[in-house]
Amino acid sequence: MAKKTSGGVSISHRDIIMAIRQQQYAPIYLLMGEESYYIDKISEYIADNILTEEEKGFNLMTIYCTRETNVADIVNSAKRYPMMSKYQVLIVKEAQNLSKFDDLQYYVENPLQTTILVICYKNGTVDQRKKVVKMIDQVGVVYESKRLKEGMLPSFIDDYLRRKQVAIDDRAKMMMVESIGSDLNRMAGELDKLCICLPPGLKRITPELIEKNIGISKEFNPWEFRTAVIERNVLKANQILDFFNSNPKENPPVMTVSLLFNFFAGVMQAHYAPQKTEQGLMQQLDLKSTWQLRDYQTAMRNFNAMKTMLIIGKLRETDAKLKGIGKGNSTDADIMRELLYFILH
Repeated sequence: MAKKTSGGVSISHRDIIMAIRQQQYAPIYLLMGEESYYIDKISEYIADNILTEEEKGFNLMTIYCTRETNVADIVNSAKRYPMMSKYQVLIVKEAQNLSKFDDLQYYVENPLQTTILVICYKNGTVDQRKKVVKMIDQVGVVYESKRLKEGMLPSFIDDYLRRKQVAIDDRAKMMMVESIGSDLNRMAGELDKLCICLPPGLKRITPELIEKNIGISKEFNPWEFRTAVIERNVLKANQILDFFNSNPKENPPVMTVSLLFNFFAGVMQAHYAPQKTEQGLMQQLDLKSTWQLRDYQTAMRNFNAMKTMLIIGKLRETDAKLKGIGKGNSTDADIMRELLYFILH
């Protein structure tokens, strides 16, 4: 999920926040990676908690970078001394837009101990072999925020809601995962919305609450479709597919195929796991809780390794057809019905 490279010690965003809470500040933080959620959380915590409200007026500065931003302006701002405060905080956002990022090394060579410089580099990483990154790593914090794998999203939801003292049903949790995916900023926003919408006295998010307030149907959603396929529930799977086919904009067939492909690829991994025990399968599939394993165990019973391999091949063929390769006169609905029949029979 995240790491600091200094000294080869791995830390999480919570470790960085804990150090700041204990007033253990670094002069430079390079926060980078594909997952912007944790970059935002760390930079927001620094901006909110190091300075008092009175000190922020003169000593908290944010620079939003474009291709035209001059690194010299950032360096000059970082070299400014704080006013009536022990520190100044300089947040540099969208640093991935800087055309001469390496020029920051002229400041990193001799950073002011009274400046806390936070560099937010999103949607990618700076090559860690670069001199400037190695220099920052020596004097400050280099943190990489990695996008969460699908199997880690339920744990994120649990942790997020636990801090709010709210529980969530397993089915509701998977509805959120399948509908929202790995966009953690959006996930957090929707979870906040659900917490606000909880009836007085209740502290549990249910599928009904999600359906009412977010618009994800507990009956006709990709997760329920996947469940029907896994259980070989022919009637329900066809009912949901007919609903999807009648609402293709809200339920793109390519997304449905992608969902099934990722799942059956996992089923194939499970079939060839060295250990078929619960622990062995969880390790093979990189799952964090036993309830996540249930669908895979059901699928292993209903689809042997050979059938699973054939399904994966059919999913590849279907994806190509939906993108116009060998489609002929078939509609997307026809192609999806053919796929479902192949899987279930």
